[in-house]
Order: sequence, then structure tokens, then C-alpha cells
Amino acid sequence: MKNVLLLTDFSNNAWNAIFAALKMHEHMECHFLLLNTYEPSFANILGDKSKERLGVIYDSLAKNSSIELDKILQYLEKNHANKNHTFEKRSVSNDMVNAVKEICNEKDIDLIVMGTKGATGAKEIFMGSNTVELIKMINSCPIFAVPSEHDFKGLNKILFPTEYTRPYTKYELKPLTELATTWNSEILIVHIAQEFSLNDEQLSNKKVLIKRLGNVEHSFHNVEIEVSVADSISKFAIESRADIIVLINYKHTFIEKLTREAVVKKVGFHTQIPLLVLPQ
Repeated sequence: MKNVLLLTDFSNNAWNAIFAALKMHEHMECHFLLLNTYEPSFANILGDKSKERLGVIYDSLAKNSSIELDKILQYLEKNHANKNHTFEKRSVSNDMVNAVKEICNEKDIDLIVMGTKGATGAKEIFMGSNTVELIKMINSCPIFAVPSEHDFKGLNKILFPTEYTRPYTKYELKPLTELATTWNSEILIVHIAQEFSLNDEQLSNKKVLIKRLGNVEHSFHNVEIEVSVADSISKFAIESRADIIVLINYKHTFIEKLTREAVVKKVGFHTQIPLLVLPQ
């Protein structure tokens, strides 16, 4: 049984991510936990308001959160019934990252799912601030970020960028190989670099990767960095018609470059392809 945490703020982005998660795990036994976090901005509500008034605000947020979660559960049980799937809800007064950390430990979560803003303009970033914050702060559980306009159809091709700078453990790659096996997918292993000659360490790491993939269908590709890492990955993902991009959250590697680019340089994934971030 796989435990999947579905984050929702009741937006269309969140709904789309929920649907994608259900479809992706259609043939897997899963327990889905719907989580909504609420935390009022004290800068806006303190002022001259009394403690009683603050209590009313909290009660209202808690009530609304619970009601909206019930609506989601009722809809899913009626319209997306699946004998492999069970659901529960959790409404928490806390910031998102801390709430997710606590529930991941308590419920032994195997996957975190969240919606994220898709590219709506030339300078729009793929990974919103919540997604970036979650990726930076949580490296104990895979995170599945789904763009708002993505329509999940299946996983025929899985894009796996790498620099071959680290060896791969069986545990790290397990979510990747499980998905590829379940969907009979091809994994496109993409070396993103400016030069493609591999040193002895990189060659050794490549051999380990091949061993870890076992009988999973895979192919190797070289992609030169042009504008940025993010741009090169997303461009190849579109050209190859990949269904998902998978990254391992190593420090000083792709994911750090991507989050830094997205936040500082305002360069992100100009694509509607989901991102699966695996923990180190």
C-alpha cells in the first residue's frame, strides 16, 4: 500500500494535481491523504482586534477547511471510485512546510503531490514559490509537481536528466523504476552538459545507473546547455514528447540550479510537463 499526500488549497491547480495523481496510480494500491493548511497572516489580522476576534477568525478558517475537504472526498468517492484507492482528510493550522514534515513522519508518506502554476507568459516561472520552498526544505520524500494545465494521459516516456556526478542507490531510483515498470515506460536518460566526454568516475556512475535500471527500457541522449539548465531540459522534454521529468534532489546539482534560476533569474520550465523530485 502506497501512502500519497495530496496538498490542496482548493484551487484549480490543486484539483488538477489530484486528478493526475489518481490517474498515475490507477493500478496501484494507494491510501490518499488530502491535506489543507491554513494560517492567517498576523500582520493583517492583529491590529486592534481582540483575542476573541482572532479566535473567531481561526474557527472560521478551520470550519471552511473541513467543509471544503469533505466536498473533495465526496466528489472523488462518487466520480473516481477505485477499489485500489482509499481516502482520508486532514485540516491543519500550520504553515505548509511544517505541516507536510509532520504528516510525512506520522503517516510514512511515500509521495507528496501538489499543483503548481504553469507558464502563462514569457517570464512566468514553472515552479511557484510554494513548490520551490517544499523542494528546498523536504528531502525525505518524493515530490510530484503538476502544472495547472497539464492533462495526464499516461507515462510513455520518462525524462531523467543527469550529470553522472554521483552513484545511484537502489532506494533513490525505486520510485522511478516502479513508475516505469507499472506504465511500461521508456526512460530517456539525458546528459545535460557543455562537453560530453566522461571521466572515470562518471563512467562508473553510468554503469551503476544501467545496473539499477535492470530490465526497464531506457535510452541515452546528450543535450548541450544553451541558455540555462532549465531551458535545455524543458526544450528536450518537448522535443522528445516526454510525459514527466524526474530529478534527484542532490545538493549542488540540477535541482539546486533549477530552484536558483526560478527564484533569482526568473527562468523556469516553460513547459506543461510534470516534475517528480526524488530525495537523495
